[in-house]
Amino acid sequence: MDKRKVGNILGVTSILPVIICIVIFYVERGPNADIYFIINTFCILSIIGILFAIFSWLLTKRLILFIIGLIGNVFVLAAAFLLLLAMGISEP
Repeated sequence: MDKRKVGNILGVTSILPVIICIVIFYVERGPNADIYFIINTFCILSIIGILFAIFSWLLTKRLILFIIGLIGNVFVLAAAFLLLLAMGISEP
């Protein structure tokens, strides 16, 4: 396969973890939600998305998919960090 085609596929798949995290956020709501499961999945998916964005940029040198994938996944990682911080403050 061509390196540019693989890079474009990785660029599009770097956006998928953000979409999956949004779906998980709306599915796992309410007082019975397992917040640590949500934090772990957000962290794992955002790290995978950041790696896909970096590999996409290395293969294609296209900045648009890199920037969209990186910014979206950094926001998800920041949300997971804030959730973890809130859970640490709330527990005695």
